[in-house]
Amino acid sequence: MNARQPSPDTEARSTEASDRYLAVTHEVVNQPPALENYNLYLQDRALQEAVRREGADWAEAGLDRFGALCGTAESIELGFLANENKPVFHSHDRFGHRIDQVNFHPAYHQLMTRAFEQGLHSSPWTAPRAGAHVERAAKYYMHSQVEAAHCCPVTMTFAAIPSIRKQPELAAAWEGRILANSYDARNLPDADKGSVTIGMAMTEKQGGSDVRANSTRAWPVGQPGPGQAYELVGHKWFVSAPMCDAFLVLAQTESGLSCFLMPRWCPDGSKNPWQVQRLKNKMGNVANASSEVELRGALAWMVGEEGRGVPTIIEMVAMTRFDCMIGSAAGMRQAAAQALHHCRHRSAFGQRLSTQPLMQNVLADLALESEAALAYTMRVARALDNQHLEHERLLARLATPVGKYWICKRTPNHAYEAMECIGGSGVMEDCILPRLFRESPVNAIWEGSGNVQCLDTLRVLQREPEALDAFFREASEARGANPHFDRFLAQLQNDFADTGELQYRARNLVDRLAVLMQGALLLRNAPAEVADAYCASRLQHNGGQNYGNLPRGINPKAIIQRATPVVD
Repeated sequence: MNARQPSPDTEARSTEASDRYLAVTHEVVNQPPALENYNLYLQDRALQEAVRREGADWAEAGLDRFGALCGTAESIELGFLANENKPVFHSHDRFGHRIDQVNFHPAYHQLMTRAFEQGLHSSPWTAPRAGAHVERAAKYYMHSQVEAAHCCPVTMTFAAIPSIRKQPELAAAWEGRILANSYDARNLPDADKGSVTIGMAMTEKQGGSDVRANSTRAWPVGQPGPGQAYELVGHKWFVSAPMCDAFLVLAQTESGLSCFLMPRWCPDGSKNPWQVQRLKNKMGNVANASSEVELRGALAWMVGEEGRGVPTIIEMVAMTRFDCMIGSAAGMRQAAAQALHHCRHRSAFGQRLSTQPLMQNVLADLALESEAALAYTMRVARALDNQHLEHERLLARLATPVGKYWICKRTPNHAYEAMECIGGSGVMEDCILPRLFRESPVNAIWEGSGNVQCLDTLRVLQREPEALDAFFREASEARGANPHFDRFLAQLQNDFADTGELQYRARNLVDRLAVLMQGALLLRNAPAEVADAYCASRLQHNGGQNYGNLPRGINPKAIIQRATPVVD
């Protein structure tokens, strides 16, 4: 042996000494790989089935490509970076000029660019066809799982089109740039931009959801009436995405609350006198800026009939509420995927977590809630695609407030329970669960909180009682498939025949409408183990219990296997 080469024993002793010196305490084992570099479409069977079922099978190749893009490590990192670097407001430039500029991390702009290039703000308007809303909903569902906050201006831009189209001359001037599949973040006059974003400004300090209490006033610059120029004076308590290029605003005229389109810049290139006071300090939705503003004679044009501002803007609100459903369903899917993935790889007490009966009960329950939310949302998307059919129009009108109420309200506890499945690591900020948890109340509160959705449901029942007939007719398609469902349906129909104290009972009735429809859709379309477990837990037993209360006699292993993304 060469004298310069240590003997094996000497080398081993040297390595041991080195390990002691470097304090090598342990090998990292029993930790799951990161849930990344996977296809959000191909690893979501419920989503694939819903796309085909609801009429967008023609879009699958594009959804496959987009699902792969959303699941890359680079995409996931963009979501973290956009949230770790909050937007910053600058009221003036260094020379003292008022600019009302909100600056974002480049990751935010990359996510916005991707959303606009994919047509998440435009595709059902630019390429209307059977399944157009379904295809967009599927893309939004995947994109929102990467990062939800930036989807707010995407949604508002998308939802503004039905309202703006009520004023044809304004639509002619703006629609082409609103629907352009490109993103321009520059704070410039809209005339200098090929694409624009649209926000809305409704809420004021004194009224909140009661927008008829708004005090902002509008005075005509010349002739009054639809399409004419006005000056707005007042305030707005919540203006989300204040960097948008124009906003739909509610203000009072002599004839009552009216709707206006207010740009950031005036046609002559001067800054429109609306001023951001500050950005909101939010617990969630932090990658998106929300603000308080004052309107100091801001130039705007009336949209729709004077004094009919709420009916004009409600078309926008209906679409934003639908996106709240998509976003909350997406949050559930991402939370469930994280919990399922973790428990598939993690062992405790000598067994994989995903094989332990108690954990299986929790995981299967989370998966059921997620799939039910998706099934409901995608059925509403198909109704939006077919509103020329009276049944679909009525169904969309009632199912939207019911679904917005129920799905969004179920999301916070779902996010928390998924966090608990992961344990202490699920509370750490380098895990996505804290962000999902903070984001989870947003959709339930914004665009009309739970009580507002219940009141809107009652308003639908009063103005278009045939909508309830359409809802029950849709649900009844599942009659005979499950005894729990049949009894639940009969009891709910009987309870609606009692019209006493409807407002007091509204939450109970809306809860039950939601789970009835979810049960019906799963019975008609999902595997038996999913549908039967849902009906047994939500329709027979108390669906308001904590997750992990699935009754005996179901197949949690099959439910878990169906919902788990396979990433090794």
